[in-house]
Amino acid sequence: MPSNRITDGAERAIIENMLDRNRAALIASVRGLSEADARRRLVASLTTPVSLIKHAAAAERIWFQRFWAGLDESECDGYSNRDEGTFAVAADESVADVIAEFERASERSREIAARFDLDDTKHNSREGTVSMRWTLLSMIEEFARHAGHGDILREQIEHAPPVA
Repeated sequence: MPSNRITDGAERAIIENMLDRNRAALIASVRGLSEADARRRLVASLTTPVSLIKHAAAAERIWFQRFWAGLDESECDGYSNRDEGTFAVAADESVADVIAEFERASERSREIAARFDLDDTKHNSREGTVSMRWTLLSMIEEFARHAGHGDILREQIEHAPPVA
């Protein structure tokens, strides 16, 4: 997690720092797990430690590449539909691959977000009019929630008997 915690100063710097800290917390929840443990399903949904990272990469693309940059799905650097496919991790993808995908999507999101002021708005068919500020705060909320999910899954994995 970035050690540079910003707690005072420019609003944008604080918001972007908090988002980056939540991105890092989400990655930390899966880093160091074995490939098998990272894919263990401990809940009824498609949620696994590694699928949370995959989902977060898709959320980055949905909000920044598709919505803010106005890119077509074919122009995005990975899956970008709002459905359960955001949790799908291919059998040949490693945890490192999925983390790298999330990091690439996050970097692209930073580049796109930098083109807009916090008060810039666009209409979203599901949310109504949203600002860049709202989008960044929404990503903070989403990634913090999923980092918490990841922490709980990791705790269950680390304290559960090994899978036979």
